Amino acid sequence: MNEPKYERLPHAGDFENKHDTEAFYLSPMPLPTGAAPFNGLQMHREVNDVYLDFGQGTSSFEFMVRAAVGSIMFMVIFFCISGLALGIHEYVEYGFSPFRVFLNFILPNYYLWGFIAILMIMYGVPLYQTIHQITSNTPVRFNRQRREVVYVREKGKPPLIVPWEEVIACVTAGTLVTQYAVMSSYSLMIGLRDSNSGEVVWLTLATGHPSLAISEWEALRVYMEQGPDALPTPVLIDEEFQEGTVAYFHMCRGVYREMHSWPVYAFGFLTIQFCSGWTLPCRFSQWINTRPKAAFPESIREWSKPLPAEQHAQPSAELVQESAEVNLALSQGQSLMDYYKVKFSEPQNTTDAEKSEV
Repeated sequence: MNEPKYERLPHAGDFENKHDTEAFYLSPMPLPTGAAPFNGLQMHREVNDVYLDFGQGTSSFEFMVRAAVGSIMFMVIFFCISGLALGIHEYVEYGFSPFRVFLNFILPNYYLWGFIAILMIMYGVPLYQTIHQITSNTPVRFNRQRREVVYVREKGKPPLIVPWEEVIACVTAGTLVTQYAVMSSYSLMIGLRDSNSGEVVWLTLATGHPSLAISEWEALRVYMEQGPDALPTPVLIDEEFQEGTVAYFHMCRGVYREMHSWPVYAFGFLTIQFCSGWTLPCRFSQWINTRPKAAFPESIREWSKPLPAEQHAQPSAELVQESAEVNLALSQGQSLMDYYKVKFSEPQNTTDAEKSEV
């Protein structure tokens, strides 16, 4: 994505296919998409009439911790069962004490515990980095009165402030290979380009479908163009029963028990959840949610103060004109892709006609 095939910066409607990943650009020049604005990833930290803070949430921590604990416990249980099987074999073949063989296989096995330690490091380091990133980095702030977006870089570097109409956004579609299957993967990528160095800071949000990625971007776009009243009303859920909490875990346990028989419940839920930490991942996720987050520097807090109405930045004439064209096409039943196909085919058709005349 840092080396687009175009000899210019990408523009809304550009299409790119590179390294088996397809990208469809929604901005620069953030035009209407025709999608309903939606914030399914709960990325909006704070919203008011001046700015919107957009940053990674902590709802996924419970799953991350559960996956790590479950993987480690699976290996421990696997080796314990292997040691027990070896002890039974030695008892049957040679009459040795199975308990002694089991202990000799487990306790002084430095290779086994070294492997477990490596596995813990492999899961622990990315988890720590994610926690550190969320707690030490400020979110990206969209200031609709100034029509600018700010990203606070590491200490020693000034904040990166990018005009709203120059923010890069694209929806990507690719293939993700896991230990389970080969799956399609989709994401929304938001790029903030430093006009001085050419460096682009990317914020990547994984989504389950390209339409969800477009809706996430549309929520940002309508906020910047129309204000917070244009955002969809968030669904209010009791915090106690939000996904990742202990109460939510026990609610799911009760639902699973009602829908399945006792054997399925015992081996399909109790065993798996017990081996993956039971409620420990939920409590850890809630603890991360209570950690203090990084604050914006004084210069950005000053930059975020409300401006008088006469000082509000206005959209460019180009954006106003092209937005009207897109809205007209959408009202006539065209999709965003249809609009760009027609638009980008016109110069090509003209060129072909000139060539035929020659």
